[in-house]
Parts: sequence; structure tokens; C-alpha cells
Amino acid sequence: MHAPVLVLKDSLKRESGRKVHHANIQASKAVADIIRTTLGPRSMLKMLLDASGGIVVTNDGNAILRELDIAHPAAKSMIELSRTQDEEVGDGTTSVIVLAGEMLHVAEAFIEKNFHPTVICRAYNKALEDAISALDKIAISIDVNDRAALLGLVKSSIGTKFTSQYGDLIADLAIDATSIVGVDLGQGLREIDIKKYIKVEKVPGGQLEDSRVLKGVMFNKDVVAPGKMRRKIVNPRIILFDSPLEYKKGENQTNAELVREEDWAVLLRMEEEYIESLCMQILKFKPDLVITEKGLSDLACHYFSKAGVSAIRRLRKTDNNRIAKACGATIVNRPDELQESDVGTGAGLFEVKKIGDEFFAFIVECKDPKACTVLLRGASKDLLNEVERNLQDATSVARNIIKNPKLVPGGGATELTVSAMLKQKSSSIEGIEKWPYEAAAIAFEAIPRTLAQNCGVNVIRTMTALQGKHANGENAWIGIDGNTGAIADMKEREIWDAYDVKAQTFKTAIEAACMLLRIDDIVSGIKKKQPPGASQAPKPNVETEADADGEQILPD
Repeated sequence: MHAPVLVLKDSLKRESGRKVHHANIQASKAVADIIRTTLGPRSMLKMLLDASGGIVVTNDGNAILRELDIAHPAAKSMIELSRTQDEEVGDGTTSVIVLAGEMLHVAEAFIEKNFHPTVICRAYNKALEDAISALDKIAISIDVNDRAALLGLVKSSIGTKFTSQYGDLIADLAIDATSIVGVDLGQGLREIDIKKYIKVEKVPGGQLEDSRVLKGVMFNKDVVAPGKMRRKIVNPRIILFDSPLEYKKGENQTNAELVREEDWAVLLRMEEEYIESLCMQILKFKPDLVITEKGLSDLACHYFSKAGVSAIRRLRKTDNNRIAKACGATIVNRPDELQESDVGTGAGLFEVKKIGDEFFAFIVECKDPKACTVLLRGASKDLLNEVERNLQDATSVARNIIKNPKLVPGGGATELTVSAMLKQKSSSIEGIEKWPYEAAAIAFEAIPRTLAQNCGVNVIRTMTALQGKHANGENAWIGIDGNTGAIADMKEREIWDAYDVKAQTFKTAIEAACMLLRIDDIVSGIKKKQPPGASQAPKPNVETEADADGEQILPD
């Protein structure tokens, strides 16, 4: 009597697991379909309405998915993929979603045929290892100091973006900025922190061609007393503080009871003497420019202007760090700890300029800056936001190449080569894993197929021709030219991708697909709010083993 019950329960459990898999796969495919049309140079743009009612026009996968409000947990984890990719390598955010969606799509057939998800994941992981080794075979190394090669790579990586119509401009800005902030760690390693030390300053107005990389930094501040302080200093000596240059206020409410009138004058004089001693300690080092992150009192301002020193107050900490990196100064906590070595002498020019309605301070012409500012000009805020997004992708690509100077072909050629290699290898795989392995090989073709769709060419004809060229191992560099949809040699057209970006795309997509396939149940921990007056839900009936004996398996 026990056996049929167990069989029935087991099949029900399998059925519910299959339903969850099906729902997860459908949700992931829906996310992939949203941004599928934004892959490639001839891609569509999306217009997004954000929460505050603003409009964003972009074809950057990560920027689109960031604005989506999706309830399904599987779809949320797909969106997370795009963010991971953006933080890790800064490019390939659309490809990773399209590839992960396709991996799950081809797995659906095996789930229907009762393949265990673990078997599919094992095959996928094997396919990932072989895909990475195939990447290693076709990758070619380049010389980091060859600017033309770097420019070609960055250009082809951002050729899919909106700003590709402006030619080399963004690629030039990205390479200049990343080469400035690179720090040699020794043993051939370079540290490039593009988030901390490259600041993008967007100033509406002018033309995009006026954008440039400053050999130094700029920030939206003016000197404290514009009439009395110099706004232009050549070869300034710069001192940076992160402490206030004003009289300290009491921690909590401080009361002072004064009996005589003279005591009031003594109290004021003590404050003035304290500030004077602060200023004298600073002026001892003959600075030309004093910058503090905190406040600067009127009296301190008076002493500085009398000594011919310009001062700037309430600067952001991040900006202060960049100034320190650019001019070689050290940020000091207390004026009495100041030393000659803390004074920054690396800057060639300090100048305050008016751009549009606002004043900007420039510390430029630095000798060996390790931080820089990219000044972007453009017609509108929307345009500048899109250019900034594209510039971030371009700087990430430049950083990846400087750190790991290896290239693979773009235009879907890499995916087709990997797919052809995996198809050949699948014949030597024994057992049940052979079929999911072969399906993973086919899934890689989603990238060139999507590129062909977005170009508006005949997809079936193009894909058949490409598969034919790759099947006999004729040329690993044959792919699709995203602009014309023609089948071409990627080497001749100079359509490249960074090795790091491709490897990360494959790893993230396959690992995420495996994770979603191994979910067989979604349990909600959120209590549903009951309408007022509704009675409490009845407690669920929990079956015990004893109930199974009296259970009627089949109806009479």
C-alpha cells in the first residue's frame, strides 16, 4: 500500500519542480528579450521613464535593466548579472543577459524530458571550461604602448554605442584618462582605479568636440573671497586639509557666564588668537593655495588674503583625494602637524574660470598626475549623460586591455568559433551529458544571430553561411560586420573585443544559468497584508506517515 503513495508524491514533487523551472526560464527569457535589440552597432535605443519622471535614452544594457521594476525573483537575479558584469569589466552587459537567457532556453527541452538539473549543470560547466580554453587558443596579444592598436580596440568596443558617430573622440578621451591614472606596482603589474581617480565633469553648452582630458583636476568651486584673492596662480604651492580652519564649537551646548564686560573682550581675543596661530602655522610654509574640506572662518580668510594666499572651503572628500594625487600633496588632519613634504608643488597652474553660469576651479598642467578630470561639453543633459555612460564603458575596456593585453575577434566570431569547437568535442563525450553539452554549444550562437537580426539581414542565410565557414575550421576570425550585416574577416575590419570581457561574459552567463536551473522551489517569506476584518487563514494540513495508510490513491 505504501509504494504507490510514494511514487505519486515523487511525481507530484517533480511536476512542481518542473513548473518552477519553466517559470524561471520564461522570466529570464523575458528579461533577455527586453534588451536583445540593443546588441550591436545598428541596435535600437530604449527610452526609459525613471521614478522621478525624468527620461533616459540609451542602449546600454545595464542602464536599461537598472530602471526596470520587476517582481519575479529569477528575473531580478538576471538583472543582477548585468550589474556584476558592469562592475567587473564594464562592458558586455547586454551580451551576458542574451547568452544566459539562451542557455536557459535550450535547457528547457531537457527539463521537459526529465533530465536532472544537476546533469545539465555538469555539462554546462564542462562546456564553460572548454569555451575558455578555446578563447585562449584564438586570443592574440598586443603591445600596450601601441596607441593605434589600443585606439582600434576601444573604438570597436564602443562602436555599438550611441557616441560611435563621433569617431575617435570618446576612445581618445578614454585612453588618455586611463594612461594618466595607471600606477605601476612593480613586476609588470599596473593598478588602474578608474572609479576613484577619473572624475567626469559634465558642463552643458558648447560642442562635444570641446571635451578634453585635463592633466589635473577641476571642481565646481570658487575662492572664498573673490575680490581679495588671486584667481590665477602659476606653479602654486598647495596645502590640503580635512579639518576646519575656524574656532571649535563646543561638543554640546556650552554656557559661559560672564560677570564683567572686560571678560567678554578676553573671550573674543582668545578666539582670534587661536585662529591667528592656526593661520601663522600654515603661512610659515608659504603656500599659494589652501584647500579644506570643512569650514573656513572670516578671520582666517582675512589673514590668508592679507598674505596673498587663495583659499577654497567645503570641498568634497573625493575631490580632495584627486587633488592630492594630481599635485603630489598630502591631506593633513591638523595644521600643527604640517611638514614641507605635505605641500603639493606638482601643479603648473591654478585658475578659476567661469563656464556658463558657474565658476570652476582648475588645477592643471601637473607634472606627473595620478588623477584626472574628463571635461564633457554637449548640447543637452540627456546627451551628456549618454556620453558619460559610453565613456565609462570605454575607460573600462582600456583598463582591461592595459591589465591583460589580449584580444579576441568581435562581431560574433568568437562565439561561433567556440560553438564549432564544442560541437566537435561533444561527439567524444559519453553518457547523458552529451546532449546538454551540445545544446550549450548551440546556445553560443545566440550572439551572432542577434547581431544579424539587429542588422536587418536574412538571419537564416547569414547564420548558415557563418556556421559553414566555422565548421571546417577555415578561419576563426570570420564574423558579422554589425554595420552592414556582411560576413567579413574581423581582423581586416578591425572589430575586436577584450579577452577579459569575453571570458567574464561566458563565466557569468553559464554560472548564472546553472544557478537558476538548480532552483526547484520559490518560497516567499513575505506576509501578505490582509484586508481589515478578514479572518485569519486556516492552518495548513500537514500530512503524517500514518495518514498515508488510509489514503485513497485512485478514485473508485
